[in-house]
Amino acid sequence: MKILVTGREGQLVRSLIERAGGISGVSLVPFGRPQLDLERTESIAPIVAEAAPDVIINAAAFTAVDLAEEQPERAALLNEAAPAALAEAARRIGAPMVHISTDYVFDGASPVPYGEQASPHPLGVYGRTKLAGEDKVRKANADHVIVRTSWVYSPFGRNFLKTMMALAKSQEEVAVVGDQHGNPTSAMDLADGLLTMIRAWRSGRTTGLGETYHLAGSGHATWFDFAALIMRESARLGQGSAKVRRIRTSEWPTRARRPANSLLDCSKFESHFGFRMPAWEISARATIERLLGEPAAA
Repeated sequence: MKILVTGREGQLVRSLIERAGGISGVSLVPFGRPQLDLERTESIAPIVAEAAPDVIINAAAFTAVDLAEEQPERAALLNEAAPAALAEAARRIGAPMVHISTDYVFDGASPVPYGEQASPHPLGVYGRTKLAGEDKVRKANADHVIVRTSWVYSPFGRNFLKTMMALAKSQEEVAVVGDQHGNPTSAMDLADGLLTMIRAWRSGRTTGLGETYHLAGSGHATWFDFAALIMRESARLGQGSAKVRRIRTSEWPTRARRPANSLLDCSKFESHFGFRMPAWEISARATIERLLGEPAAA
């Protein structure tokens, strides 16, 4: 089975490459610039046709939430137009497409975790363009799966966990928002979930096609909780540690509004594929241990 994944250096792409490497009969091919430039949507169909994958995973997106407020046209191009073109290209060759989306399609006002049936109401450009991208994928290719996730971290690239670990070495105290709630999600675990779904298709099942799923770390936390765990683990492993000071969202103004509640109910994915994401604390500790054992990880 040949899987085409958009992007080369993203957290999920690199996690998928690592996790797929141990699966017999699965070939994962990352496509990014200069081969595949998602900002040149007219070039997408010929490249997809030539690659002839069995499945496409669209893991690329404009994810700079605050910058999206300043560059709405570019956010729309990468989060709406490019996924639509990918989904249409996939339909033409008879391949299903897995499109990665976000908790930011919700406004965070719900008192309970969001299920897939909850009505989206994004607060900013990033969430609006991601929601529009979902809709365009659905219309372009019936054999699609939308997977929403949240608060992604990994040993790769830039993310909250790695930022906190760096600050642990350079600062005595860090201020972290304590009134936003979500599911910290290991990109490694997310990759495992996606590959579990795709392997089910490989065995002849069509479960999930045309569906939307939530897939994020089990349990819940605030950014303060996440940071506090990182500092505790860093100290336990003999590295630097900073005191974490809890602040309110209003004390950390950003250009784009963030949902107060980003919690996702992932029971549907577990029911359909028998896969449950590990507790976020377990995966965060494993990532920290890996990073401290591999200081050169980028």
